[in-house]
Amino acid sequence: MKNISPADVEKSYAELNVLDVRETEEIKSGKIPGAVNIPLGLIEFRKQELDKSKEYVVVCQAGGRSAKATQYLEDQGYQVTNMTGGMNNWQGPVE
Repeated sequence: MKNISPADVEKSYAELNVLDVRETEEIKSGKIPGAVNIPLGLIEFRKQELDKSKEYVVVCQAGGRSAKATQYLEDQGYQVTNMTGGMNNWQGPVE
């Protein structure tokens, strides 16, 4: 599984496809601008909303759920990278 730091995501998040796997309630506290929200528990059922030809950076609150989602999506043939440390370590803007 590939990993990327929040600092590296912050440098180019506007050009990245960010997938936030936190619950809807957690998103209310703010998400990376432009991020798509699909909660981890729904990934299996909504993965077809993602484009296999694109690369995604997967984000959660602390890094655990995004690692699970990254591994699952990678096994399904998606191009994904886990953002280590999650939103707890995000210093960039939020919407």
